Order: sequence, then C-alpha cells, then structure tokens
Amino acid sequence: MRKEFLPFSRPTIEAAEINEVVDSLTSGWITTGPKVKRFEDGFKKYVRAKFAVPLSSATAGLHLTLLALGIKDGDEIITTPMTFASTLSIPLLCGAKPVLVDIEPGTLNIDVTQIREKITPKTKAIIPVHFAGQACDLEPHFALAKEFGLTIIEDAAHAAGTEYKGKRIGTFDTIAIFSFHPNKNLTTGEGGMVCTPDEVLAEEVSLLKFHGMNREAWKRFAASGTPNYDIVMPGFKYNMMDIQAAIGIHQLPKLDGFIDRRKQIAEFYNQQFAEVSELALPAYAPYEQRHAWHLYTPLVRIEKLTINRDQFMEELKKLNIGTGLHYKAIHQHSWYRENLPQPEGSLPNADYASDRILSLPLFPTMTDEDASDVVAAVKDVIARNRR
Repeated sequence: MRKEFLPFSRPTIEAAEINEVVDSLTSGWITTGPKVKRFEDGFKKYVRAKFAVPLSSATAGLHLTLLALGIKDGDEIITTPMTFASTLSIPLLCGAKPVLVDIEPGTLNIDVTQIREKITPKTKAIIPVHFAGQACDLEPHFALAKEFGLTIIEDAAHAAGTEYKGKRIGTFDTIAIFSFHPNKNLTTGEGGMVCTPDEVLAEEVSLLKFHGMNREAWKRFAASGTPNYDIVMPGFKYNMMDIQAAIGIHQLPKLDGFIDRRKQIAEFYNQQFAEVSELALPAYAPYEQRHAWHLYTPLVRIEKLTINRDQFMEELKKLNIGTGLHYKAIHQHSWYRENLPQPEGSLPNADYASDRILSLPLFPTMTDEDASDVVAAVKDVIARNRR
C-alpha cells in the first residue's frame, strides 16, 4: 500500500504561475486588468474563437449567456443528466425547464439520436456536455439546430483542448463555455470563458458581467483612461481578476503538454484494466477527435462484486488512493427527484452509469509509479470483493 495519499486531482502550479501572481499582488492591480486581457487574447487564439469573455466561473458564463439569449419562463432547454448541477440549475433559475436526454453507454455523452423526440415548440437551446474531455458528436447537433431554429450552447467545462474533426472546441458557430476550476486541465483557481462568433452576444455578456458598465474598471483608472463611465443595463459582478488570469497566462502554453501526459496515464489504465471484467472502461467515440482526458471514469460492475460503488471508493481510500464522483446523475438528486421527476426507466444508461461511475486519479504530475499504485489498488479491491 502507498505511504502517502494520492488525490484524484491536483493542479500543476509552477514557479511561473506563482511569480506572475506575486507580480500582480505587488503591482497594486489585483482585480480585472491587463492580465485578464492577456489571458483572454491567449485563450481566444488557442481555441480559435472570434470572441471570448473571461468570467469568474463557467456557471457565471452560462447564466449570462442564457440572459443574453433572452431565455425566459416557459422555455425548454435540452441537456444531459450526466453533468454538474449548474448545467440544469442555471436554466431553472432563468425560468426555463431542462429536458433530459439519455446518454451513450460508452462515451457517457448525450445520445444525440434521442434529442429529436424531445424537441417541442418551447425548445430554445441544446446544451451538450463534452463529458470528461471527449467531444460530443456535434454535426447532428448542428443539423437539429438548423432544422428547428435552436441555439447550441456547448458545456465545454471539461473540454479545454478538446478537438472535434480537426477543430478545437470553441471555434464552431456555437457558444462554448469553459471552466478553469482547479481540477480542470487548465486552471485560474476559479474562472470561466464564454467563446462565441456572435459579436453582439459577446458584448452583452461583457456588459452583464460587470454591472452593465460600458467601460471596465482597469480601462477607466489606467493612465490612458478616464474615470467616467455609463451604465447601459443592470448587471452582475462576474468578472475575472488579474490574480486569477496571472495563473492562466502560464497554464495556457502548457495545456497541450498537460493533455499529452493525461492521455499517457489514461492509455496505461486502459491497457492495465483491459482484461478486468469487473470494470467497464471509457470508450472512444468513432469519429475523429482529440480527447482532452479531463477525467478517467470507469464504471464498476457492481453486479460482479459484493460491494457497491461507494464502498469500492472507500476501499480505495483505505489504500491511500483518492477518487472522485463525476457524476451522480442529476435526476437522482433529491431536489430534482421532487421538482423535475423523470418517468421511471426513461434514462436507463444514465441510471446505470450513475450507480457505478468513479473518477480515478488523473493529473499531469502523476508519476508512472503513482499510476501503477492506482492499478494495483483497484485490482486488489476487486480481487477481495468478487462474487
């Protein structure tokens, strides 16, 4: 057994990020300023987006996007049950009704073949989630959007660096919303980015993120600026700060290397677990893509074991192996069971995955020995608990 606990995720923060944060702290400019602009421009160039708006979180990005689109009471938004709560909670708080579509059993991405039957005259948007960093099949989404006049909002929280058919997520004629939470492939501590080809939407999100002011604070108070400003609409306080962007500026050039290392570890897991019948391994989609490997999420076939998934995770913890849970299907949480109940058996693949999924350790600074320790621990738990 390992002597030290191995967490399921750990951000890769090095001297360059630390020094840049210190520079921000000593400069006297710690909130939204020139470093946010540098990070915005760098990320926009990386994903090849026309416009990008940096924010305090991806959740904030979804909120402002829905407001900018005019989502209102009675509207419907189609999405997946295998996602973080904000994918549904933000539409609900805007007055819309989330409509859930089941997932593919292998990739755990939304099953686009089932979306058409859920579209009604009230449907305004589809939110596909690029689960664990693997791109959803976007072309069928685009076709549905064109046919029914819908907006595609890509939940790209897992997908910084993900590619679909040779193009990076963030460059399509959609709205893509990224997260920079500490467990993501690229972090700013907390943070998010809305990428879009729509200049009008980008401008409205920019206004909404900071009180509806037509001049950001750093532009007003810089030597070349003027303190005067106008408020053109009511807004929020969802801006990213320079001390956050200072981290992202140096994370961005490392992102491809981070993904390469994540892929190495994920492929090692796939190789080592290939003959372990008690695990269902993450599947690759059949189309051309680049998987960013934000998460490694096998399903534990509990029907072959004497313990359930939660007990499996506890057994790994006893062996100093950390795990994550991404995700308990949203419709299985108590609020959603009571307020957005789903017909029994209507989401069978999500239900199956929800009871069995776990996230194994996966981050760039993991050593080969760390990965071997994970494999050994997983096999040990299985060996001791087979039916």
